[in-house]
Amino acid sequence: MISRDMNPEYLNSFLDYLVTILNKSPNTVKEYNYDLAMFLKFIVYHFKLSPAKDFKDIVIKDLPIDVIKRIELNDIHAFLAYLTNTYHSKAATRARKASSIRVFFNYLSQKTNLIEKNPAQNLETPKLEKRMPKYLSLDDSKKLLTVTSDEERNKERDFAIITLFLNCGLRLSELIGININDISFDDARMTVIGKGNKERTIYLNKACLKAINDYLAVRPKIGVKPDSVKALFLSERKERISKRTVQYVVDKELRRAGLDTKKYSTHKLRHTAATLMYQYGNVDIRALQELLGHESISTTEIYTHVANEQVRNAVDVNPLSDYSSDKK
Repeated sequence: MISRDMNPEYLNSFLDYLVTILNKSPNTVKEYNYDLAMFLKFIVYHFKLSPAKDFKDIVIKDLPIDVIKRIELNDIHAFLAYLTNTYHSKAATRARKASSIRVFFNYLSQKTNLIEKNPAQNLETPKLEKRMPKYLSLDDSKKLLTVTSDEERNKERDFAIITLFLNCGLRLSELIGININDISFDDARMTVIGKGNKERTIYLNKACLKAINDYLAVRPKIGVKPDSVKALFLSERKERISKRTVQYVVDKELRRAGLDTKKYSTHKLRHTAATLMYQYGNVDIRALQELLGHESISTTEIYTHVANEQVRNAVDVNPLSDYSSDKK
């Protein structure tokens, strides 16, 4: 984690802009801070402005804005190449950093006029490979929901976690952030806070409502940490459950079901929910976009892939499927 105390003033002003004007979440701001601090360190290294031999020892706190004014598009390209050659960064990682740099220079040139020319104006996003999301089949999903052992201390909690992932397509951060008062049992719905602090409504089916109620019946009521009293899911320490604990729970249940923990994860359960809703529920892609909290419909379109059986069925029901040369 990079401390803001080590940043130049104009970078911290940009981070404040992200929070106050663009309403970015704390996690998103941390990502911007990390990306841009790394970029500025590279600029110091690239321009040979520091005697430091180790990249991590480069100091940027006093990096003057005049150095930023010297940056050109080819310097940004050099940074992206450095990420590829030194860290073997994937296209998605480079794309995120390119996006951070683009927003940063737009702020400096358009919002504060600290620089006259925007070197990132024509910066392209590294091309991303489109891969089909990995997801559990319907049978494997049902198997995962049946393996919670009666001997487990947190069986109701762990079952509710798996149920919400598979039925609602939640992100990990959204699940751990659920508060009890976010749930309306009368209307069978709950609100979650997604990316960019955006609030959205998730509708709960009977399986979700039952799983939540079964867990609430045994959820600790005494000794809960003051800042976790509202939290839906609690750890054994009686505080809001952490991302790592949820990942452990999902990993444990996947192993119980005999499923590959290297192939599947909490995020793959989100993929599973979206895919099953699209394949078996005839869910409109716009409705799926809203349910998943995707800003762009293009992100949701990865779930419009179909199973091989459906492709085979499409061929089999072709009206010409029974026509052959023998029938001439």
